[in-house]
Amino acid sequence: MLPLKMTWNPSTGLDLGFFTIHYYSLMFVIAFSLGWYIMKNVYKKEGVQEEKLDPLFIYSVLAILIGARLGHVFFYQTELLWEDPLSVFLPFRFVPEIEYTGFQGLASHGAAIGMIIAMYIYNKKILKKSVLWLLDRVILPVSLGAIFVRIGNFFNSEMVGKVTDSSIGIKFVQDQYNKYEVQRLTGIPNEHKAYEALTDDPQFANLIAEIPYRYPGQLMEATGYVFVFLILMFVYWKTGLRKKEGFLFGLFLILLWSVRFVVEFFKRAQVEGREDWIFGFNTGQILSIPFILVGIFFVVRALNQKEQPQYPKS
Repeated sequence: MLPLKMTWNPSTGLDLGFFTIHYYSLMFVIAFSLGWYIMKNVYKKEGVQEEKLDPLFIYSVLAILIGARLGHVFFYQTELLWEDPLSVFLPFRFVPEIEYTGFQGLASHGAAIGMIIAMYIYNKKILKKSVLWLLDRVILPVSLGAIFVRIGNFFNSEMVGKVTDSSIGIKFVQDQYNKYEVQRLTGIPNEHKAYEALTDDPQFANLIAEIPYRYPGQLMEATGYVFVFLILMFVYWKTGLRKKEGFLFGLFLILLWSVRFVVEFFKRAQVEGREDWIFGFNTGQILSIPFILVGIFFVVRALNQKEQPQYPKS
């Protein structure tokens, strides 16, 4: 396996002088842009009017962001609802004091639920086909987007793995030391300069040495999603299985959430105290199981279809 054994302490983004493009935000922009391009080609292939594409983009963006945020709050940080409710949808923390935090905490399980609901509404109001027809196709850009979201998590040093001595271990500096700790340790008030000093200045080498190597859970998951995306693209463009309604959607659920389930064994639990809380599985794994089972149902159902539904061109 390709060895990593590196210290990871990236800048927050691309500094343009007057504005900083954060890597995490950039990954979302890339994901949505490529997703729009994929669906444009899908709609062209299926004879769907292109003017129905822009509403799909809007529905998708809102569904993924709102669903992911609510999913995180309900599944991982429920206490925010009564301890700091304004922080659920605002990029600030209000307790114990007001602080800009950005939008932290997005759950892929919530994004998936939000996307399914949004596609039902979009199909009913605009597309007017079967919702499964739509889900069979929209999972192509969604599976691609999942790759870039996890790369964004890597830049943010989020969703790190368990401690390891393996050759792929990485020291996540910004996970080990938050901005207050690194400012206190270095004596540098500027957050970004403090982080730079921590890895560049030899006097802080002992602090870096204390950081344990961890599995790069984000990169492991992103790698798995690359294969999910390639498989789904092959099935859609190169086989006739796309005509079996619900097959691609079911296959997507099985593949993507199986990757998530396996990688969770190597990731640090997102909620302290829930590392092994049901039959040895953590929250992420428990939430993945229903998606996998639903996926199996749709695949079996699609393969047992005798006749394929026909829809007029939109």
